[in-house]
Amino acid sequence: MKRSTGITWDELRVGLLVLVAVGTLVLAVYKLGEAANLFTRRYTLYVFLANARGITRGGSVTVDGVVAGTITDIQFLPVGSDTTRNLRVVLSIDRRLQPQVRADSRAELRSLGLLGDKILDIKSGTPRYNVLQPGDTIPVVPTVDVDEVIAQASTVVQDLVQLTGDLKSITGGIVRGDGTMGQLVTNRSLYDQLTSTLARIDVLLGRLENPRGTVGRLLDDPELYATLVSAVAGIDTVVQRLGSRQGTVGKLLYDDSVYTHLAAAASGADSLVRALNAGRGSAGKLLRDEQLYDQLTRAITALNAVLLDVKQNPRRYTRGLIRVF
Repeated sequence: MKRSTGITWDELRVGLLVLVAVGTLVLAVYKLGEAANLFTRRYTLYVFLANARGITRGGSVTVDGVVAGTITDIQFLPVGSDTTRNLRVVLSIDRRLQPQVRADSRAELRSLGLLGDKILDIKSGTPRYNVLQPGDTIPVVPTVDVDEVIAQASTVVQDLVQLTGDLKSITGGIVRGDGTMGQLVTNRSLYDQLTSTLARIDVLLGRLENPRGTVGRLLDDPELYATLVSAVAGIDTVVQRLGSRQGTVGKLLYDDSVYTHLAAAASGADSLVRALNAGRGSAGKLLRDEQLYDQLTRAITALNAVLLDVKQNPRRYTRGLIRVF
């Protein structure tokens, strides 16, 4: 029997399915490569770090949060005095984003979420600076280390645990009746005393609110208010009269003639004191002349002797003064 050389429908259907599968595979590979930027032109930039902090080869590099490349290599540098340049990280960046990365751009290590994978994010530069060329270096800004944050958080947790223990101790003491607060909570007699005190205070307030009492009249009597207003008005009138230039107090406050007279009197008194101190005049001589002082002393002494003799022998001085006719 002669074999047919034509293509059957079953064979054609299988061929079409194979072509569709191959086309789908090619399209999927293309889309995946496009999503991962496998078919784009790239250029190399460098970043120097003190430590990797979780980044690995093949990690993502973003520009303003948009995936723009990958980390192709992490190289150790020779040990030196600059500990901030222990590692050199090689970045492969999409050349289409090259105008975004300029001399003032800065790289920053970031996490995808709170504890997610590490990525290297690059901030776009400004037109005032030149575009970075292949082989240039991007400065890295300091970032918060998650380990340091966790260490600080652990310290805070310890403080909270200690605070909780202190609060537990305080509340336990209150429940046991320790201290003033504990007595207030657990001591029935103290509660009764406080209740009694509050009751007395309530009675006292009731008495104070009595309109016939002194305090009640101070609170409710409008006559007291009127009296106070009248007193304040009287004080204001007195103050106005004191401030007037016509009264005695006003003249004392505003008229400078009193001051002039007082100044003249003070000047005269000062001149008199100076004259006395200088020994001028009778009073000055009485103060300064010792001879005059001695003479006055002797005269007074002699006068005292005469008066004493007169008291003892009055007839000696009255003889002949009385005549009988």
